[in-house]
Amino acid sequence: MINNKNMNRNDISINLQDAGCSSEVIKEFFYFQKTGQKEQLLKLLAKHKKELLSILHESQKKIDCLDFLIFKLKQNIFI
Repeated sequence: MINNKNMNRNDISINLQDAGCSSEVIKEFFYFQKTGQKEQLLKLLAKHKKELLSILHESQKKIDCLDFLIFKLKQNIFI
């Protein structure tokens, strides 16, 4: 959890960039922070997290397909 007493604006910005947030999301984050809209901050971060999880799950499906093919190749199913 971000504690604004321990993290300055630059620290938060770097953390959001490292998390893959776009410059627009970062601007929204600071707007919601400045205006004290904690619920909007949480929704914004939850939305980005959901997007990242979706990408992760898509990648996992692709890895599973490759793992299956590798498994079959090792069993000499295709050769």
